[in-house]
Amino acid sequence: MASRPAARALRQSVRQLAPAVQRRTFISAVNTTARAAVASAPKAAVFQQQVRGVKTIDFAGTKEDVYERADWPKEKLLEYFKNDTLALIGYGSQGHGQGLNLRDNGLNVIVGVRKNGTSWKEAEQDGWVPGKNLFDIDEAIGKSTIVMNLLSDAAQSETWPQIKPQLTKGKTLYFSHGFSPVFKELTKVDVPTDIDVILVAPKGSGRTVRSLFREGRGINSSIAVFQDVTGKAKEKAIALGVAVGSGYLYETTFQKEVYSDLYGERGCLMGGIHGMFLAQYEVLRERGHSPSEAFNETVEEATQSLYPLIGGNGMDYMYAACSTTARRGAIDWSKRFKETLKPVFNDLYDSVENGSETKRSLEYNSQPDYREKYNQELKEIDDLEIWRAGKAVRSLRPENAK
Repeated sequence: MASRPAARALRQSVRQLAPAVQRRTFISAVNTTARAAVASAPKAAVFQQQVRGVKTIDFAGTKEDVYERADWPKEKLLEYFKNDTLALIGYGSQGHGQGLNLRDNGLNVIVGVRKNGTSWKEAEQDGWVPGKNLFDIDEAIGKSTIVMNLLSDAAQSETWPQIKPQLTKGKTLYFSHGFSPVFKELTKVDVPTDIDVILVAPKGSGRTVRSLFREGRGINSSIAVFQDVTGKAKEKAIALGVAVGSGYLYETTFQKEVYSDLYGERGCLMGGIHGMFLAQYEVLRERGHSPSEAFNETVEEATQSLYPLIGGNGMDYMYAACSTTARRGAIDWSKRFKETLKPVFNDLYDSVENGSETKRSLEYNSQPDYREKYNQELKEIDDLEIWRAGKAVRSLRPENAK
């Protein structure tokens, strides 16, 4: 998801772990009885059975198989891929994270990027060696049995005429996003019919893929099969999912993966939440509140206190951990926000489904000056008062104190 400049900035960060969650005034009035009741309540996901590393789990009434890395220890991965050379094409956010994890797992992985370009230099900084495991794209594909196409969506479309002829029978084509083959009318990425085509889509940036792997945890990922020629495509996707740093793997389709991914990024994951932050902050400022107060009540309390509670234990736990006044208002107003926003989310899904979002992305990201335009947009965001206030607030955190 992250752009290359963002990925570079993330890689340069010295933090390996997220800071500890700070206790804040809003949740200090904990209702002990309610929290205990929530903690003892049955969870939505119930383990039904386990066969090796495969679990059948009841997700709120829908049973799904979930694959875990326990079934693929390092020794088994090495044996399974002993005759394979994995060519990782592209070294952006996902290329960086997945590539280093594959290398640490001991697999025979090489990187293919434009020689002496920005990505080439970044790969060298990460220890990839020209002529040994760092090559230009054509040479890397020629040496490989598994081609991991992790170029940006626009770059996949642009380079496809050169890449497709090299995808000869016996190779496997790997994606981490269903974008290119699903929207082939726009991308022109029509995969050869005589090779396996699979997907492993980590549910996070390449930086998170890497950091969770180093912590010994592993990110959640989706897997999918677009084309199974050998009869082993699904097994190969699961094994590769573990090899690139996944802890648990959920099965989907290429189409559902790209629809949910584009929809989620534009909605709650990024676009929607940023829009909500801006709207709340601006109203507070227009009503006379200071920048520090507006930021703390909009972003800081959310990201440092409440969202971690949701991530760790669920929305009900977060409600139970707050004051009764906060709980009453949040439950009441959530219904109005849902009623107001659901039509917007339906419009967003339609825009993804009909290809409008794909067309917009390809047209914009294919422009020769797209990187300069992105940087300008990011600078405009960085210059917004809300985020300038945020820098001052973050500087007060203990971990940032000089």
